Amino acid sequence: MSKDSQNPKHESLRQAGAFHAAADAVSDEQFLSHEFFDPHDLVQVKYEMLRKVQVDGASVSQAARDFGFSRTAFYQALALLGQQGLPGLIPKRPGPKGAHKLNDAVLEFIDTQQQAGEELLRPKALAEMILRQFQLSVHPRSIERALTKRRKKGP
Repeated sequence: MSKDSQNPKHESLRQAGAFHAAADAVSDEQFLSHEFFDPHDLVQVKYEMLRKVQVDGASVSQAARDFGFSRTAFYQALALLGQQGLPGLIPKRPGPKGAHKLNDAVLEFIDTQQQAGEELLRPKALAEMILRQFQLSVHPRSIERALTKRRKKGP
């Protein structure tokens, strides 16, 4: 096991999605000479990059290079900090944030189909019905998860 994988702070950063995997690209003097500055802490690295430009007057190009980011990443971080404050620098998980295919109309269709039959339809059969009705390909497992979630919520 590497030294890095045994560090509890780094493990915590990984779990929070704030571990800076490109820490080796950080060449700013503070991060190289002071223990307080952790190049693996993505939020701290972004914040210090922004501070370096805003407070110390460094150029955007130089600061981005010293902190291992592109100029585009600098401006994105600047906008997020301005809009959301420090929490804006915490990375968001990529991908859809919810069941984007199983919208209210599709879920209502599933309910109608299940009420029409005496027994619960299998997710595979429901997926085929959804494809015919909505021209929407939904994996049966997604239907299972949506139905389980609705059962837990209750009527």
